[in-house]
Amino acid sequence: MKFLLTSAGIKNDSIRNALVDLLGKPIAESSALCIPTAGYGHPMGSPGGAWRFITGQSSTPMCELGWKSLGVLELTALPSIGEERWVPWVREADVLLVNGGDALYLCHWMRQSGLADLLPELPETVWVGLSAGSMVMAPRIGEDFVGWKSPTGSDSTLGFVDFAIFPHLDHPSLPENSLADAEKWAAEVGVPAYAIDDQTAIVVRDGAVEVVSEGHWKRFTP
Repeated sequence: MKFLLTSAGIKNDSIRNALVDLLGKPIAESSALCIPTAGYGHPMGSPGGAWRFITGQSSTPMCELGWKSLGVLELTALPSIGEERWVPWVREADVLLVNGGDALYLCHWMRQSGLADLLPELPETVWVGLSAGSMVMAPRIGEDFVGWKSPTGSDSTLGFVDFAIFPHLDHPSLPENSLADAEKWAAEVGVPAYAIDDQTAIVVRDGAVEVVSEGHWKRFTP
């Protein structure tokens, strides 16, 4: 699997170009599934937020980019319909667009649904994460970002990449997301980490990591 891990979606031309490069073809020729699940686990999540994400009416561009086709993959539904139905949907998609919200809730349902187990079998599929949709790929998120409580009591996530992500760096509506806060968070997570603002994304392909940015970011080493 190839990863485009964003703080706030496809916010600028640099991130869009990185997406097209990962797809290997134009967006207009690519099929997408969007995953709204994480939004339901966040205390500020709502049905309206999920609707805005799916219909491309949020401030975090993902679904409105002009895809050849777009469908909704709700992870909480998958255990009740059987893998023989939903696995082909995922295998046929070029890209998975994963909404923000609560990373631990998303992690839980990725495991419960079986999607987490399927991802290693999809080397050409692109995972585009938005905030929690990016953080879930890290080994852990750090206690600062724990909202929904995992049954394990841990802040561990999927570990598909070997670094943690602090999104929305210096966002004007999030005073707790300053660089000083990110430095304290990074010291606690104990793994390599990136603090990224909403104009920044991280590309991971074949184990290589590249930061794409028209904003600002910082890398931390434990």
